[in-house]
Amino acid sequence: MQAPSIGGVMLPRGKGETVRLSRGASLTDFAEKINANPAALVQVMFNLGEMVTATQSVSDETLTLLGEEMNYTVQIVSPEEEDRELLESFDIDFGENEGGEEALVARPPVVTVMGHVDHGKTRLLDAIRKTNVIEGEAGGITQHIGAYQAKTEVNGEERKITFIDTPGHEAFTAMRARGAKSTDIAILVVAANDGVMPQTIEALNHAKAADVPIVVAVNKIDVEGADPTKVRGQLTEYGLVAEEYGGDTMFVDISAKQGLHIDSLLEAVVLTADAALDLRANPEQDAQGIAIEAHLDRGRGAVATVLVQRGTLRVGDTMVAGDAYGRVRAMLDDKGSNIEEAGPATPVLVLGLTNVPGAGDNFLVVDEDRTARQIAEKRAARERNAAFAKRTRRVSLEDLDKVLKAGEIQQLNLIIKGDASGSVEALESSLLQLDVGEEVDIRVLHRGVGAVTESDINLASGSDAIVIGFNVRAEGRATQMAEREGVDVRYYSVIYQAIEEIEAALKGMLKPEYEEVELGTAEIREVFRSSKLGNIAGVLIRSGEVKRNSKARLLRDGKVVAENLTIEGLRRFKDDVTEIREGFEGGINLGAYNDIKVDDDIATYELREKPRG
Repeated sequence: MQAPSIGGVMLPRGKGETVRLSRGASLTDFAEKINANPAALVQVMFNLGEMVTATQSVSDETLTLLGEEMNYTVQIVSPEEEDRELLESFDIDFGENEGGEEALVARPPVVTVMGHVDHGKTRLLDAIRKTNVIEGEAGGITQHIGAYQAKTEVNGEERKITFIDTPGHEAFTAMRARGAKSTDIAILVVAANDGVMPQTIEALNHAKAADVPIVVAVNKIDVEGADPTKVRGQLTEYGLVAEEYGGDTMFVDISAKQGLHIDSLLEAVVLTADAALDLRANPEQDAQGIAIEAHLDRGRGAVATVLVQRGTLRVGDTMVAGDAYGRVRAMLDDKGSNIEEAGPATPVLVLGLTNVPGAGDNFLVVDEDRTARQIAEKRAARERNAAFAKRTRRVSLEDLDKVLKAGEIQQLNLIIKGDASGSVEALESSLLQLDVGEEVDIRVLHRGVGAVTESDINLASGSDAIVIGFNVRAEGRATQMAEREGVDVRYYSVIYQAIEEIEAALKGMLKPEYEEVELGTAEIREVFRSSKLGNIAGVLIRSGEVKRNSKARLLRDGKVVAENLTIEGLRRFKDDVTEIREGFEGGINLGAYNDIKVDDDIATYELREKPRG
């Protein structure tokens, strides 16, 4: 059955068939799937009250709405599914086929350290790898994400453990969640003197959602007021029951500062891995894994820390990580030494990528440079479309006028540059979650890794954007250009400082809200007629005070008969006054409004600006 013709074009109606579309698809993509004219779909959307161009990336809701109208079931393909289909089109298997049992060999467990801020996560990693990270940090928060390998002896055998060092502040929740997905075991650090705190529970929920076994490190046992038993009791409420209480979670009391019982903790990790997990991988296949962190190095270009999850990564391999690709020019281990190959569960620093991948992007080795480039380009296009769809504000015909009116909806445009992709991503997600009402919106026009450049300043000046530099500065002539163009460039080294300042800026953009404050009421006892001024009310002030030029409303028998009046004249006997207090008599002139009677009440009020919470 055909739909009616729109603009002379017959529109094919569906019979409830499913149309699969990727996130951020356009009306043209939809039209191709159902063999229709894109212009006709634009017309359909117009009839539904939304103005959309044929090539514009639109939101999932818009695609679903259009599907319902055309009698199609729209299925939005998830990014993971789309990526799998993309790789299948190149005949690449990601993470599914590792060969037979005989090809699998044991690999080290991958561990993420989680817990509340200041409970000692960084100091614990520091104690494990014997190098100091804390001193170079701002605000005591881990700003970079790396990965390290440690060795421990269990039952006379040397065992390796890989640690992913993720940031500890709550702003990095998204990063921590991703960290858990690449993780075999989570160490939950709880300070013995503080006990379970909000972020402890948040970290615990991440680990449980990722179905990751947990080892609890009860830290700061050397501090006054430390009570490891209390921590065990508190965590029992969240389903973590210590082995000594008949549960299956290993608790180890440690002091990261003193270096106490660190070996016991590493042993607990190995024992938990052996008991709960089958950690094996095929070292012979092409390498696959995850990018943990990446940044731009002035001398070496794009540098990425990757965790090999299966296969072996070798110098000279062609790899694609997210929307970045390239040939591995060199690899460094966690101690900075050059290595030629890295097997399963090994973290390495890779040089040779064309650009900086995102933290959490998967990587894989492919046979040809051309294949890597095609996969990277398709991924980049998909990311771009999804971002456009997410950032596009849906404007219906009804509220178009409202949106176009100056100041009706204000937008704070931002350009974010940072030293590492994990930091930039975490900062962007935190800022986009800020919500101070519907009138003000945040839009991230561009984000990237590296110094603030002249092109960033150009983009900012053309779109009234603020540039945020996170652990980076402006380079070359960018500073002078920013001053010349009047572009606001803000530098931060602590993430929550950036969030607080941007939130304050957003609140400053909001229109002021006013609340009505009652000043006083007056009862009309007599009405005097004046040829020059009209009717004047002889009143007794019943409560508060009545001020000249204040707003007023007139009430008769308890009902409001006139609003938005102004006390234009106020007299006591023959004198003009600015206010009359409770219990006194006087005369009130309401300007051009003359419909007043004896026993009417005049209620006065003023509008005061309400502070934003």
